[in-house]
Amino acid sequence: MAETVLVTGGTGFVAGRCIVELLRRGYEVRTTLRSASRREAVRDAVSRAVDPEGRLSFAVADLTSDAGWAEAVAGCGHVLHVASPLGADAGGDPDALLVPARDGTLRVLRAATEAGVKRVVMTSACAAATPPLASPDSVSDETRWTDTGDPALTGYRRSKAVSEQAAWRFMRDCDGPTTLTTILPGAVFGPLLTADNRGSVRVIERLLSGRMPGTPRIGFEVVDVRDLADIHVRAMTSPEAAGQRFIAAGEFLWASQIAQELRATLGEAARKVPRRALPDIAVRLLARFDPGVRALAPYLGRRHLHTARKAERVLGWRARPAAETVVDCARSLAALQVV
Repeated sequence: MAETVLVTGGTGFVAGRCIVELLRRGYEVRTTLRSASRREAVRDAVSRAVDPEGRLSFAVADLTSDAGWAEAVAGCGHVLHVASPLGADAGGDPDALLVPARDGTLRVLRAATEAGVKRVVMTSACAAATPPLASPDSVSDETRWTDTGDPALTGYRRSKAVSEQAAWRFMRDCDGPTTLTTILPGAVFGPLLTADNRGSVRVIERLLSGRMPGTPRIGFEVVDVRDLADIHVRAMTSPEAAGQRFIAAGEFLWASQIAQELRATLGEAARKVPRRALPDIAVRLLARFDPGVRALAPYLGRRHLHTARKAERVLGWRARPAAETVVDCARSLAALQVV
């Protein structure tokens, strides 16, 4: 009988691809939802990429509540903890994203360790291994830890760093068989299964729809959602991955390079993609009114890179070309009639 793997947050962009990858490799998959009403929507989305063949089941559990997590992990051999609140800072409240992300992570770990799960693979972020924004451009590896007291950190980035630190502290006090591995992705793009929960893909959406009057001096370490799902499964099954952090980041592209690639490859479909640069002062002005732009403004002109050499060496993982990722992402947005 195939092993059952729990994937948290089944409606999410990354979680959906993790479910697809696990099903393709023959696993039974259980995924958590905040509401049972989303079951068919998730099943339909997954079915666009792979036939679940009766191997996909659901559990109702929310990161903000203890209810349902013991039942969700029961009988599971591994857990991919992918779910996390995503969005701009809510009303200036620094805890709006941090508290549910941190406490939700601890709920998942508590349930998993009490159930004797073999390994939890947690999705963190490169934002948890980045120097202060004010420091010179750099290249970081997994030994770097973000200073969560940096006032320039956005709420989302702080929530990822604090949650990962809390996870490792929790595991240090556990004596059972469960091990933890964390994955630190860059900016996640690639083809969507559904138009819901687009996350960082909204950057591509804004470019294609003409909602950006120009390209800001913002850069992204692109990682394909399909490659991100692959590294989660590799980390889940590799004995050497226990107790390790792995950066999953590919090529760095400035927004202007992404725009150029879209125009060069998609032709008429990219006619609204801006051709001119957006001055920094204009970005800061837009940030006053647009929460999405506000989250990006502190990173204007910054190029803090991360190396994925450890993942390549230990897990045999490789990121595909960034150009392929952004173009496939754009085509999926068009196919889903998002743009």
